[in-house]
Formats: sequence, structure tokens, C-alpha cells
Amino acid sequence: MPLIEDCHVISGQAHLPARINELLESAPITRAVVLRERLNVEFPVLSDRLSRLYGGNKNFSDWLNQLVIQSLHLALARPDDLWALDTQRASQPNWHLQGSLGYCAYTDKFAGNLSGVRQRISHLQELGVTYLHLLPFLKPGTPPNDGGFAVASYDEVDPALGNNQDLQTLTKELRAAGISLCSDFVLNHVSHEHKWALKARAGDAHYQSYFHWAKTSEEVAEQEKNLIQIFPNTAPGNFTFIPEVKAWAWTTFYPYQWDLNYTQPDVFAEMSQSLLQLANLGVEAFRLDSTGFLWKRAGTNCMNQPEVHWILQALRCITNIAAPGVLLKAEAIMPTQDLPPYFGLGDTKGAECHVAYHSSLMSASWVALAEENTQIIQDVLSHTPTLPDGCAWMTYVRCHDDIGWNVLRPEMDARGADQRARLLHASQFFAGKVSGSYAQGAAFQASDPTVVHGTNGMAAALVGLTSAQTPAEQAAAKSRLVMMQALSLFVGGLPLIYMGDEWGQGNTSAQEIAQRQGPDGRELHRPMFDEHGFANRHDASKIQGQIYAALRAFIQAKKQNSSLSATHPLSVFNTGTSTVLGLKRGGNVLGLFNFSGQPQTLSPKPAITQNCMTHGTDLISGKAIDLQGLQLAPYSAIWLKK
Repeated sequence: MPLIEDCHVISGQAHLPARINELLESAPITRAVVLRERLNVEFPVLSDRLSRLYGGNKNFSDWLNQLVIQSLHLALARPDDLWALDTQRASQPNWHLQGSLGYCAYTDKFAGNLSGVRQRISHLQELGVTYLHLLPFLKPGTPPNDGGFAVASYDEVDPALGNNQDLQTLTKELRAAGISLCSDFVLNHVSHEHKWALKARAGDAHYQSYFHWAKTSEEVAEQEKNLIQIFPNTAPGNFTFIPEVKAWAWTTFYPYQWDLNYTQPDVFAEMSQSLLQLANLGVEAFRLDSTGFLWKRAGTNCMNQPEVHWILQALRCITNIAAPGVLLKAEAIMPTQDLPPYFGLGDTKGAECHVAYHSSLMSASWVALAEENTQIIQDVLSHTPTLPDGCAWMTYVRCHDDIGWNVLRPEMDARGADQRARLLHASQFFAGKVSGSYAQGAAFQASDPTVVHGTNGMAAALVGLTSAQTPAEQAAAKSRLVMMQALSLFVGGLPLIYMGDEWGQGNTSAQEIAQRQGPDGRELHRPMFDEHGFANRHDASKIQGQIYAALRAFIQAKKQNSSLSATHPLSVFNTGTSTVLGLKRGGNVLGLFNFSGQPQTLSPKPAITQNCMTHGTDLISGKAIDLQGLQLAPYSAIWLKK
């Protein structure tokens, strides 16, 4: 591993290369002082991680110095208000864990364009949102483009949604409203129409090195032996033949999405600089898409390789230097046991991502609802580690993706060889294929009806709201929806609500789906925002108003009670019945969640009854309640505090 030019640490001070010192000496003194302090902490770690990845390359030292210099230029160009925000957040590492609430939407479906989103800010404020994730709004390739996840340019907004100035205006208005904007940042692949792919296709050897290639069909077949298929129906296989190159490009997702080759250091450099440029436009959080796939290694499934974490830790160093107020969120949809390294808890310790999706909890909650049994949730939570300071789980009921059942395989396998059948049952239940099912979802990418993959559908459709025929059925569906959201809010450090779920919007209509290009079944839960349903959210006589009021009550309870912060440990306790999940947050808050369609009476362990919550207070109503013998209504959630 080569030495970094002039870089070593003495008495806590990183001695920086001459070129970096020259830049800082010519910079405004106030920023130069701060940047030196950040470099003292981050530069040694950055050098180490990038040396592991690229240290064997010729001119590595020059490349590293240039990367840092480019990042410092972007730090020096950072707008004053964002620089001040960085300073504030650096001193408060848990700033995003205090009553935070996320909201996720497609820009066009939610509000037409970025300017339209500004008109929705008052709604987001009323709901209590502090974090807005707008799904891909950067310039995509021409359709089909995987809903914008096939990015043609990381440096400009999709012209159909606005321009970079519109983005900057939106981020300023959101920030004034106390809302941080999150952008998707697709690390694993680019559109085949990205300039790098076009140059590679045209024969440019340098840009061909930005991608992975297989030269023969035999090489493709050998690689495929170990790889999973993300879209087995619509995009089988992981390689696409490119005639101009006379080779197969690695395309994990769709043929028009070419996987990037992170063994090429320029890929890391260019991607990191694009992220910082977006941060300077006011983006405060980045959902790092498909992080688990970033490093390929022959003979493996090419997921979660050690180099993935060196890449992410280096990216964290870069943002800590140039934009430390920015959050990095790992989109690593995999079993809970595989997620700790994304928080820097793996073999290579170090700051990595601030947030990761708790997809196992999401999927387990739906299994529990289908089974009316919370055992699978308890198993998942028992495997959920305590996170480092400043880190959080993002919990959610639904999102733009399918419900992936296979993240629960470890918990099912631990229960017995026959337990995976429960995942198939859940998939069929929410596709409406099981007798007595109330759900109106659909199976996703399952070529064999006996194989489980994923499930599509809006939350309201999956809980039976859109199929309810009687007031009783409607009331039960409403309770299921609110209970699921209350669980996400209780567990999550940064809980997330998907567009329309706050008042119970249903699936995309068949007519609308027919008009959209491409066969992606996930369009079922990507409807246009229903203005009629939205208008009913304040009407207590309408189901939309009842859902909205109930959800807002839980949101406000979370915001007003610091005891519910994710900085306090979470544990499971025995309620005396498997249909009711009992959770304890810290020492004085309980959450009770009845996943059954029948009333349930509690008989918790004596330790809980005597020492924790013999006599509690309902956070929502303020009523005094005895836990022993407490009766829970069907599909209900109650939060209690001493």
C-alpha cells in the first residue's frame, strides 16, 4: 500500500499535502480554519479507505490529492446558509432523531413538478414532516427508465420537473419550513444514455473502464451461476449484449441500466463530486440506491462485499469534509443481520451511513397482519442491533418498491425448514388469493406461483380499505392502517409515510396503469395524488378524515414526548398473547399493538406489570390505565407512559 504524499498524523494533527495546504492558505480564514479541523479528523480515514480500494494504481497520491482539492473547492463554494447549517448539525449528531417524520413521493405524481411541490409545503408542515424524500428528479434516460432510476445526468434536474434553479428555490423554502429534502443518488448504475455509456459505446477505452464487461457468453454463464435476479420476469439475467462493444455489459437491474465499475477510481471521484454539487443546491439527504451491489467479485453473489463499506466510508469522509450537515441513507434491502456494516459496525469500523431502511420490520409487520400473530416481528426486533450515536432506522409501512418477503428468510429458517411457506402464504394473502383475504394487492415478479418474491399495492388496498363493503369492514381496515403506521412511528428513529397513506389513498387505477409505458407491476402503488381524497382529510365524517386525524395524533404524541426518541433503547416484552406486540421504549413508555381481528385482554409478565407500567397514561388521550387486564380493541394501537 503506497504512502500518501506528505500525509501523516502527529499529535492529532493531519499533516496535509502541499497542494491542499496552498489551497487552504488562499481561502477565507474562517472557512479555512474549519476545513482544517475537519481534515484533521477525516483525511487519515479517507486516505486509508481509498488506499485499500485504489492504492495499487499508478499516481494514486496525485489522484487522492486532486479529489480532496475538488471537494474543498465545493466546500468553499457552499452557500452561507448551508455552511451555517453544517456547523449547527455537526454539534448535534442526533438532530434528526427528535420527533422526525419522513414523507416520500414522486414529484410528478404528488405535485406535477418541483414548483408544484412548493404548494404542498403547508400540508407537509401540518402533518409534521421534517424530511421529504422526492423520488428520482434528476435527468433520466428516455422511457422506460425504471421510474427515473436510470439516470442520464447527475448534474441537472429532469427538464419535465424543472431546472436546477427550481430545485434550489424548493430546498430553500423547505428549509425555512423545517423540512430537509432527500434526493435519490443511484450509485450502482447509470442509464445507457448517460454520457459515460455513450462514450463507451462509441469506443472510448477510458469510459469503457467505467463499466463491467464480459467478453464471451461462457463468461456470462459462469458469472450468472452465483447471481440473483432482481426482475426475473421483465429483465431476466444480469448481462446485456452491446453490439458496438462486442461484449456484454453488466446490468443487474434493467438492460438500460449499466452497472458502474468502482475498481476505476475516476468513477468514485466523479460520483462523489456530483453528490456534493447537489448538496450545494440544498439537498440535505441522499438515499444511496442499491448500495449492496457496488463491488463485483467472481465466485460470489456480488453483494455486501467488504469494498462496498470502504466506498461508503470514503463517501462519508468526503461529505463530512465538505457538507457535514448532509445525511446518507443506505438503500440496502436485505435481512437485518446484513445491515449493521452499513452503520460502520462491520469488520472495518468507521462512520458510514446515518440511516438505513428497516425492510425486515416492514415485511414482518405484513406477515404478522396476515397471520394475526406477532412472533415474526419479535424475532426481527431481537436481531436488530443498537446503533451508533447519530444513526437511525428508517421504518415504513409502504414505499415505492414492492414488499420483499425474502428479507425474512433468516428468521423463518431459524424457526424450521418448513417455515418459508409462511412467506408464500403472506404473498398470496395480500394478492387476494387466500380465502377470507381482504387485500387488493398483486404478486410481483414471480414466474412460478409456488415461489415467493414480492407484493405490490398501496397500504390502503392491502389492509382492505378499498375492498370494504360495509361500515364494519371499513372500520376494521382503517384500524389496520393506523395500527401499522403507529408501529412504524414507535420503532423508527426516522419513520416514513408514503404519499397518500396519511389519508388512505388506494391503488393506481387500471386505466392509468394501461397508459403508462413498461410492464413494471410496481406501478400499482404509484398513483397520481388523489385531490378528492386529499380534500376530505379534515372531514371527520369521511374515512380519509378519520385516518388523517388518528395518524396525526400519534405523530404529535411522538413529537411531544422525548421519551419516544430513538436515542432511548427499544425492547420487546411478553403481553401474554402472541396476537399483541408489546414494546418498551427506554424505561417509561410502552407500545401495544393488536394484530388480531378480535379484542385481546393482556396478562403480561409480573415484572412488566409491577415495575414498569402498573398504572400508565395513554399518550393520545391522557387517560389513566391499568396494564394488567387491559383490553385492546381489534387492530388497535395504544402508547402508554408512566
